Amino acid sequence: MPLDDREQRILEEIERQFYEDDPKLAETVRTAGLASAPGGRLRWALLGLVGGVVLMLVFFTRLTPVALVGFALMVFSVAWIAVIARRRAGVASDRSLKERLRRHPGDRR
Repeated sequence: MPLDDREQRILEEIERQFYEDDPKLAETVRTAGLASAPGGRLRWALLGLVGGVVLMLVFFTRLTPVALVGFALMVFSVAWIAVIARRRAGVASDRSLKERLRRHPGDRR
């Protein structure tokens, strides 16, 4: 459903104010894609985890070395997922970002 004229003007005003208040953050948001690199890395880590589980379960009794490779892949993938989660949590807890978000629109620092 498209925006009507009034909604479009309001959206443009919010966008203009956003660029004026914090141009650096606005540029970062503008250039970030929806399918960001961390999201792609998370998909690969999850695929590695699933692949490791499958290798381990299928070859557990027949080819133990292959099952061990599957287990190692699982451990590596879980560690990779943990690193990605920490990085995402670190971005969310960044003190300067919190300060910028808490700043009132009338403040000009």
